[in-house]
Amino acid sequence: MSPLLVLSVILAYFVVLFGVSWWSGRKTDNAGFFVGNRRSPWHVVAFAMIGASISGVTFVSVPGMVGASGFSYMQMVLGFVAGQLVIAFVLTPLFYRMELVSIYGYLEKRFGVSAYQTGAWFFFVSKMLGAAVRLYLVCAVLQFLVFGPWGVPFALNVLFSILVVWLYTFRGGVKSLVWTDSLKTFCLVMSLFLTIYYIADGLQLDWGGLVAMVGDSPMSRVFFFDDVDDGRYFFKQFLAGAFTMVAMNGLDQDMMQRNLSCRNYRDSQKNMMVSILLQSVVILSFLILGVLLYAFAERRGIPLPSKSDELFPMIATGGYFPVAVGVLFVVGLVSSAYSAAGSALTALTTSFSVDILRVEKYVSEGQAVRIRKRVHAGMAVLMGCTVLVFNFLNNTSVINAVYTLVSYTYGPILGLFAFGFFVRHRVRGKFIPFVAVLSPLLCLVLDVNSERWLGGYSFSYEILILNALFTFLGCCLLMKRKNVVNVGL
Repeated sequence: MSPLLVLSVILAYFVVLFGVSWWSGRKTDNAGFFVGNRRSPWHVVAFAMIGASISGVTFVSVPGMVGASGFSYMQMVLGFVAGQLVIAFVLTPLFYRMELVSIYGYLEKRFGVSAYQTGAWFFFVSKMLGAAVRLYLVCAVLQFLVFGPWGVPFALNVLFSILVVWLYTFRGGVKSLVWTDSLKTFCLVMSLFLTIYYIADGLQLDWGGLVAMVGDSPMSRVFFFDDVDDGRYFFKQFLAGAFTMVAMNGLDQDMMQRNLSCRNYRDSQKNMMVSILLQSVVILSFLILGVLLYAFAERRGIPLPSKSDELFPMIATGGYFPVAVGVLFVVGLVSSAYSAAGSALTALTTSFSVDILRVEKYVSEGQAVRIRKRVHAGMAVLMGCTVLVFNFLNNTSVINAVYTLVSYTYGPILGLFAFGFFVRHRVRGKFIPFVAVLSPLLCLVLDVNSERWLGGYSFSYEILILNALFTFLGCCLLMKRKNVVNVGL
C-alpha cells in the first residue's frame, strides 16, 4: 500500500471520528465528561465495550499467537466471562449505590485517604504506561507505512497522534467515548469479518470448507489439561482470565467509567453480560483469522516473519489481496489503537482530577472545569513524552518489561478491594501504601527465583493473583481487631 493511500484512509476515519465526537460532546459539563451524566443507553454501551476491550496490540497479536498457542486463549476468555459475572453482580451494584465518580472513592470510605490515593496512583502509573505502549505500537506502524517513507521524524508522528487523541476527547470525555467506541467497534468488526471473507476466498473456501479447515487444523486445539508447567494449562489460563478481568476491568477506572455511565446498575449489568458474550465471539474470530493466515502463507509459500505479530500486517498489506484488505487492516488498527489511547486519556484525567487533585473541593463548577481541562492537556503531554521515551530506548524487551510492570501494579488494587469486600475489620490506613509497594517487590523476588526455589516452576499470569494475596495478607496484619465496619458500606 502506498503511504498516500494509508494516510487518506486514516484522515477519512478521523473526519468521521471528530464528527461523532462533536455531536456527542455538545454542552458537556464535568458530570458528562466523567460519567456521561449517567444517561448512556445500555445497549450502546454494550456495543461500545466490544471495541473498548480490544486494543491495537490485540488486533495485531492474537492472530499471530495461534501458531504457538493454538486456541488456548479461549480458556482465558472463559475466565473473562466468570470475572465479568463478579463485576456485574458484586462490584457494579456497590459502585452505583455509592454514586461514585471514581471507583477508588470506595477505598477512601473503606480504609481512608491513604488507601484511596494509593489505589489512584497505582492506577495512574499502570494506565499511563499501558496506554503509551499501545500508542507506541500504532505510531511505529504509521512510521513504517506513512511517515518514514516521507522522511517525517518520529517525534512529529507522535505529536500528530497525541493531538488527535486530545482533540476528540477534549470536549465530551466519557459522554463522547461511548459513541466513538461504538464507531471503533463497527470499524473493527467489519474489518475483521471482511478480512476473513477475503482470505477464505483467496483460499477458495466456502463456509463449510472454512469450518472444516479450522476444525481439522492442529492449531485449533482449545483445552490443555496435560501439563501443569505449561503456560497453556487450563486452570492457569482460566483463573488468570477471571482475576485479570476483575482487576483490569472491574477495578480499572478506564473501563468502569463506561459501565457507570448507564442509567442504573441493572442497565449496566445487561450491558456487561451482552458485551462479554459478543467479545468472546470477536476474539474467537481473531483466532480463526490466525488459522487462515498461516494456511494462506503455507499454500503460497510465503516465509513466516520472525515475529508472529508481523504476520497479519505482512499479509494484509503485502499485495496478496485486493487493496480493500489493506484498507480494512489500517482502519481496524487505527480505530482500535486511537480509541484505546483516547479512553485511557479520559480515565487518567478523571482519576487525577477526582482522586488526586480532589476537584470536588472547588465550589465553582467553572473553576473545576478549568482544572479538568488543564489536567487533560497535561496527561496528553505526559503520554506523548512516554511514547518518545519508548522509541528512544528502541528495545522490545523494555516494552515487555513495561507490560509486566503494568500487571504488577493491578495486584495491590485487587488485594485492597478484596480485603474491603470480605473482611469487616478496619485497618491502620496510614501503613497501606507500604503494603501496596512491598507486595509487588515480594512478587518480583519470587518470580526471579521461582525456578530455583520451586523446582523449575515458572510464574506466568498468575503472578497477579499472588500479588493480590500478599496485599490481602498485609492488610490482615494491619487489622484493628475490635473495630468493624459494614463491608457493603
